[in-house]
Parts: sequence; structure tokens; C-alpha cells
Amino acid sequence: MSTQPNTFYMGTAGGGVWKTGDAGRTWQPLFDQQPASPVGALAVALSDPNVIYVGTGEVAARYDVGAGNGVYRSVDGGKRWQHMGLDATRHIGAILVDPQHPDTVLVGALGHYYGPNQERGVFRSTDGGKTWKQTLFIDADTGVVDLAADPDHPNVIYAAAWQVRNYPWLSYFQPNAGPGSGLYRSSDGGISWKRISGHGWPSDTLARIGIATASHGRVYAVVNDTTTKSASGLYRSDDDGATWHAASHESWLANDYFSRITVDPDNRDRIYSAGQSIRRSDDGGQHWTVFKGAPGGDDYHYLWIDPKNTQRMITASDQGAVVSLNGGKSWSSWYNQPTGQFYHLSADQQFPYWIYSGQQDSGTVGIASRSDYGSISYRDWRPVGGDERDYDLPYPGDPNIVFGSGLGGRVSRWDRRTGAVQNVTPWPVNSYGERPTDFKYHYTWITPIAFSAQAPYALYLGAQVLFRSTDQGQHWDVISPELNARKDGATHCDGSPTTAQARDCGYGVIYSIAPSPRSNDEIWIGTDDGLVQLTRDGGKSWHNVTPKGLPEWAQVSSLDVSSLQAGTAYAAVDNHRQDDFNPHAWRTQDYGASWTDIAAGLPAGSFVSVVRADPTRAGLLYAGTDRGAFVSFDDGTHWQSLQRNLPTAWVRDLLVHGNDLIAATQGRAIWILDDVTPLRQATADTERAAAHLYTPATALRVRANQNKDTPLPPETPVGKNPPSGAVIDYRLAANAKGPVTLDILDSDGKLVRRFSSADKPPTLDAERYFADDWVKPQAALSTKAGTHRFVWDLRYPRPQAIEYGYSIAATWDSDTPVTPEGPLVLPGNYQLVLHVDGKSYRAPLVIALDPREQVSQDELVAGLTYSRNIAALLQRVWQGYGEVEAVRDQLEALDHKLGKNAAHQALLDSANLLHSKTSPLVEGAGEASLNLHAISDALAAIATDVEGADHAPTDGQQQALAHYQASVDQALAQWNAIRTTDLPKLNKQLHEAGIAAITVPGDRAAGPERTLQSSQSD
Repeated sequence: MSTQPNTFYMGTAGGGVWKTGDAGRTWQPLFDQQPASPVGALAVALSDPNVIYVGTGEVAARYDVGAGNGVYRSVDGGKRWQHMGLDATRHIGAILVDPQHPDTVLVGALGHYYGPNQERGVFRSTDGGKTWKQTLFIDADTGVVDLAADPDHPNVIYAAAWQVRNYPWLSYFQPNAGPGSGLYRSSDGGISWKRISGHGWPSDTLARIGIATASHGRVYAVVNDTTTKSASGLYRSDDDGATWHAASHESWLANDYFSRITVDPDNRDRIYSAGQSIRRSDDGGQHWTVFKGAPGGDDYHYLWIDPKNTQRMITASDQGAVVSLNGGKSWSSWYNQPTGQFYHLSADQQFPYWIYSGQQDSGTVGIASRSDYGSISYRDWRPVGGDERDYDLPYPGDPNIVFGSGLGGRVSRWDRRTGAVQNVTPWPVNSYGERPTDFKYHYTWITPIAFSAQAPYALYLGAQVLFRSTDQGQHWDVISPELNARKDGATHCDGSPTTAQARDCGYGVIYSIAPSPRSNDEIWIGTDDGLVQLTRDGGKSWHNVTPKGLPEWAQVSSLDVSSLQAGTAYAAVDNHRQDDFNPHAWRTQDYGASWTDIAAGLPAGSFVSVVRADPTRAGLLYAGTDRGAFVSFDDGTHWQSLQRNLPTAWVRDLLVHGNDLIAATQGRAIWILDDVTPLRQATADTERAAAHLYTPATALRVRANQNKDTPLPPETPVGKNPPSGAVIDYRLAANAKGPVTLDILDSDGKLVRRFSSADKPPTLDAERYFADDWVKPQAALSTKAGTHRFVWDLRYPRPQAIEYGYSIAATWDSDTPVTPEGPLVLPGNYQLVLHVDGKSYRAPLVIALDPREQVSQDELVAGLTYSRNIAALLQRVWQGYGEVEAVRDQLEALDHKLGKNAAHQALLDSANLLHSKTSPLVEGAGEASLNLHAISDALAAIATDVEGADHAPTDGQQQALAHYQASVDQALAQWNAIRTTDLPKLNKQLHEAGIAAITVPGDRAAGPERTLQSSQSD
């Protein structure tokens, strides 16, 4: 935005709209709750920068292009959005807003990718999108992919039309072209249009065209000529499109994936071409240099240059958007935008477990599900050697070995210990994007691989046949015939076959592989041409078990075999590549002999990519669609949203791992729903009950944050850690009438901890020397109707200390710990008791040791005993210090009251003598000091150290405790002598003088949290 020099917007391929107010240092999502996430066009009104238009649906010609549902408008800078119609356009390539009138807008709609439709071309509105008029319609197969207005005469507008059709198979070898593609011109602001032809404009069959305008009637057009490839390139007109000449025929210019041209607002001869790299020409396109780009190709799609300050730029690539404020000399990072497109998930059996996945054009990811350092950051992930976007599978039992699949059938074996990547594909000839009938083995956009569930672990690879390797890819066997729908003797396999002809020719491939968790001999296969195949004898024989009604060429995008019920499997079927966006899913309970349609209840107009069965509760299913996540509690008969805080995005895969549900999204990265225990235990009875306490999953004794370094700055992009401690879920049918309390009892029924909805954040004496945004106290138990989650950190109450400290183990998204925190409870069996409106609800809780720890129960007991001893000592110090300070305060008040009155000099001398005798108890430093405050600080530091590790105390810690025990005994003995001898003498003098006595306060309450000792006596 020219008026706000650090503010930029970006529209992402599958992650909605984002905004930065600091020139790309940080980004905030604006579109997470809207029903469409792929963005094809974005425009800000020049006359009112608070007015923003978004056109949904990608227009880049690739296999997995995401569809939208029309136009959105914001009038407050993206805080709120209103849907403005044009739902059926699905893919919008450009939006132009009148520079003087923010309500006058043009939309270039490409329309449906996979079929004909009428709602495509150019639409015009003069009321901000409330009503639309279609001002350019070419035909049902042709839409508009780009718009450009003359900067000198905004009513002169150019529209690039594109006749494009995508197919169920990977059709990159077929041109996206047709007679409808061309260039149109309007001289009345888009009300009427005239097609440009002749006078140097290419007359062949064209594909995608990208356009840009400059001053004095100059127009640039990147033209993809599919008839005469040598004629493709950059064309230029200097007379408002009347005549044209070819400025460049560089092979990289014309491309259906990119084709964007940007003109420098100050120099019409300086132009930029977006592609694998950004190239710049300073002479109108005759000569080019690389302006920005890295090896491998970043794949740039757009470059915007501020017309008021050409040093300000933003460019969009497959990795994200980056900003430059110095004309491209340096750029912001794209590693701060969680917009990755992930397709398939796997996880290992470590603790914490790691998640593996490939992302579109940004490589592979292995990432920890939990960090020891409070939040998941760059410390906790690494590439794992495979290609972009496909499968990445850790070898069962050895997560140091990861197998990845990639473009055209590539299979790689990565060894973490050396970083070595070995190509272990059975046929190392890449067929990616080529005509399937020209290659021995062929694959689609995704190359599926899978491991058997039981040892010996076989690796499977899907082409049009199924491969199996039992030695990590050194040798492969073909264990199936062609499992697609190929027919012998098929014809018309070249050129542009119909869908029926392509199917008969064997264009289809295996798309999903589902080995049974019960038997290695049972393998289910789904193809992208609409078949489900099954073997129950390890590939010796195969059976077509396709559900009746499954359309030909409908992609069987996932298969899931039940681990609980023999013969039960689930098929998610995606038919949107035949322009059918409705959900399709099936269930069989007899090995595919019969199937039941389970898509009812999933939202119409939203196709299904994955269905997963919960491995512990029969009938509990999870589904991922192009709009989000859903759950069924009755084996697919009914469905409901599981979206919660998951941003709107295409959920490509789901993985149930332990108690967690993991989602791979195409546009909003990887998300985890921590602990699905309530879903597994939900029943009709729990819904009807006035209150219900769910039985928690086993809680592991892990510490939230072990970081000892400077905390990561708030601007650092991080993922959120799962809860540390016991995750306690409960449900209230109605608002509670009184406080809700939670008691935690040990195996002997003794109270360990009590929490209440009436609890207030404790007020502790700790100096906060940092911004208060780092303090985020945990919310108390809720009394509101609904299901609630409360996390107990598995600690006893905090020991009493004179002064506390703030831990350096802090993260921006959580509360900064105050130390000491209190020791962790021992592993074992505990009991939860929830009290609501006079009734109690009980549930068992099992606490287990961190699986990584190698420590005995005796050591844990020794550590806890030590912590209790320190707590007891701290309590004594705190009590004695409070008494001393109270007496000293009264003595100082007495001194102020008596002042310089000579009549009371003897009394003053006695008071001052008493005051001086107490000074060593509150002053001084060093280990020999009897300063109770210093002793408390030392003991608190030791307590914090011992709390931080699962070990018995060291000799040094034992010796230090003994030293301070002696110091405390000495100090308190000295204090006791003062209060029992010196203080009574002074009080006698005060009594004789008619002055109130100096008193020692009684045993003070422990404050907002009870002490460890008091909890043990309950």
C-alpha cells in the first residue's frame, strides 16, 4: 500500500489472505474463518486503502489447483469480510478497482477448470459487488485469467482470455489451449469489449496470456503459442493494442504456470518476468538478466512495485511472499508464513514422536511434535531427503532412515546419520508429466508408497502396478498385474483422448495403498481412474472390489483399513477433477463384497480427500475435505464439524497417532489436535449428563520448557507445544450454579492439589523486569456450559519463598514460569474428583515417567524427599523472616514516634539495640551470612534446580542443603533468643511508659497457594 509504506497484503494458493504491517517481518492471517482459502486475485482500492477485494480460486495450471467460491470484500482493512457472490466462478485470475471509485470493480473469472460453465469471463460491479453484470462472455470453456488497465486512461482495459481444461489424469503433456484464448480490449471501463486480432498479434491456437500496461499506450503480453512454439514469447504494442511485434522469444517466458509481467511505474522499458526466477529487462524485453532466484527454482508468480516509490516491492513465490524496501537488494524472509502445502503424513514411534511430510515446492519436513524448549521452532525440524510434496515414511523401528517418494516414481532412502540420499526406485526413469503410454511405468502427481504394518517390513510403491521391496529398496518385485482399468487393444491413446479412451488406454495409476494393520497379506489399492483392488494373499491374486456407484475416473484418494474389525475398510473418493465437488465416501465390513455410502452429512459442494478410522474406538471416524475436518461417532452415518480453531483449508491427510489427530493441509501447514480422548469417550449418556468428567489419557512427567538460553523473540515463527501435564476434560450441560472445584488425590486418597473456578492468579513477590505480554496466567476452571480442558502441570503446590524469580525458560505464547514451581509428583495412580453443584464426579489418572528417562523409583523418591525438605526449610525461613521484618517495622515506627524526646532516651536506646541485634538476620551476604532473605534465595535456587531433573540430588546439593539447614537453625535460634529475652525486656519498658508493646505476628497463612507441607497433612 503506497499510503502505508510498511503494509503489504498477500493472497496465498491455499492459505487465504495475509497482512504485514512491518514490511514482512511478521504476517497475520486475515481469512482463516472464511469458507474458501485458495486465492487467485487480490486488489486494494487506491482511493480507499481500507477497501480490499479478494477473488478466490487459483489459476495456476497445475494438477492440484484449489477452487474458490467467488469474491469477498472488506471495508476495514481485512478485519471483517463479506461474501459478494460469483460463487460458481471457482477460479478468479484478476481484479481491477477503479482508481477513483472503490465500488467500481472488474473481476476476471477463469471459471471451472474441469468442465464447462457460464459464470466466467469479465464481471463488472458499480456497487461494491452487491450486484454484478457479466460484460464479457466468450463461451462455456473460456474464461479470463488476467486484467490490466492503462495507467494514463483507466477506462482502457485489457483482458486475457484462456480456454483451459484439466483432466482426471496428470495431463501436463496436453496443451491448455483452444480457439477461445485471446486478448480483448475495452475503452469504456469494461462495459464493452472487442477482441484483438491481426496486425502482428499471433493467430495460432493460444494458451495462457499474461498482460501488463505502461504509459503512453504501451501494452506487454506474454503469449503461449501451442501451434508454433517458436512464436511464443513476449509481444509488445506501443499504440494501445492496435499493432504488435514480438519483443522476445525466450523459452522461459511463456508458461501456463506463471505468465506474469510487471512494468516499472517510472520506466516503461524496465519490465520483470515472473517464473522460476524473476528476470528483468531494461530495454522493453529484448535483453534479460536474472533479478532474483535460487538454484532449484523458487517459482515466482507475481511482482508488485509501488507506483509512488519503486524501491518498495513484494513478490510472491511458491514458498511465500517477500518484501524489499531497497529495490531488490535485500528481501524479508518467507520462513515466517505457515502456508505450506502438505499432502501426506507419517510419524515415527519416538517420544516425542516426529511427523514427516513433503510440501509443495518447498521440500520435505521431519518435525518434532513436542519441543523440549517450550515451542516448536527451527531447532525441532529438518529436511529428510525426499522430493517435494510426496510421501516421507520413517523405516519402522529406525527413524534415522526415511523413505521418500517424488516426481515420476522416484523413491529415495535418507540416512539421518550421514545425510546420504540414495535413489532406490525400481525403474530409475522419470515419467513425470509425460504421456503414460510412452513409458514402462507411469505415475501421477503423487507417487504413493507404504510400509506393511508388521515385520518383516515390506515397502510398497504404486505405479500402474504394485511394487514390493523387503530389503529397503535394493530389490523390488512386481506383485500385481496392472491394477488400473486398462483394456488390451485400446485405441486413440495419443493426442487428446476422451476420458473413456484414456481409461481404456491405461492412463490411470495406483493413487492409494493401504496395507492391513492385521495381516501383511492383506493390501488394499485405490486408483485414480476409479477402482478399489484387494489382495489377501500378499499379491498372488487380486480382486476388484470397487463400490457400486463409484464413478469412473473418480480418484480413490485414501483407503483406511480398520485395526479393530476384520474386513472393514473406508474409501475416500475425490471426483472434483470431473467437476463433481460433492463428497463421496464408502465403508465396507465384508472385504469389499458390499459397500455403504457414508458421505451423507458431509457438506455438499465439498469433496473428500481422506477418511481415517480411530484405532481404539470402533465407529469413530475422521474426514478431511477441501474445506476442513469432520468427525463421525457412528461409523459415518452422521458427521459434524471438527474444525474448532483449524483455519479453513483443504485437509489432504489425517493421521491418528497415539492420542493425537494430525492434519496435513494444502495451504495452512500441519496441525495437531492434541489428545482426542473426549472424542473416544463421547456417548449419548455423556451428552445427557448434567456433568461429566472424562477419564484422562496417561499423563507423562515432562517439563514444559527446558530452555536455558535467551527466549526466542516474539517475532520468531514457532509452532505451539502440546500441553505438559495431565489433560483433564470435563463437560457441563448448563452453567454451574456455584464454583467448580477439582481435587487430585494420590493412591492413598490424600489430597495432592485442589483447583477451583474461583481461583485467582497468585500474587507472588517476584520482580518482573520484562514486558508484561510475557505473563499469561492459566485460566481457572470454567463454570460455563460446554466441554472444557484444564491442564494440571503434575506439580505439588509451590514452596513458600521470601522472593521468587522468573525463569528464562519462557515462550511468547505461554505464561513465564515463576520459580520455584514445586516438584513433580511421582509416577503412579491418582484420582480426580470434580465437584459441580453439590455432586462429585470421579475419574482415574495414571501418571507415567517420561519414556526417555532411565531413572529408578528410588531416585525419584529421593528427589521428591529432597524437595520436601527444602520446602520445609523455606517455610521456616519465610516464617522467621516475616516475624523479624514485622518487629523491625514496629521498631522503626517507634523510633519515628518518639523522635528526639530526651525523656525517652533510655527507651530509644533499648529499641535501637534490639533493632541492631536483628540486623544480621536481614542484612549481609555470603555463605556464612545469617541473612534469612539471602538464605531463602539460595534455597529457592537449589529447589528450582532439583525440580528441573528426574534424578536423585547430587552430593553437592545434599551438602548445600545441610549447610543451609545449619545456617537456618543458627539464625532462627538467634531470633528465638531475641524474641524470648530481648523483646520482653523492651516491652516491659514500653508498658511502663504507656506505649503499646512490640508484637510478633502469629503463623501467617501460606498465601494464595498452600505449601507442600500443608498438602501432605490433608
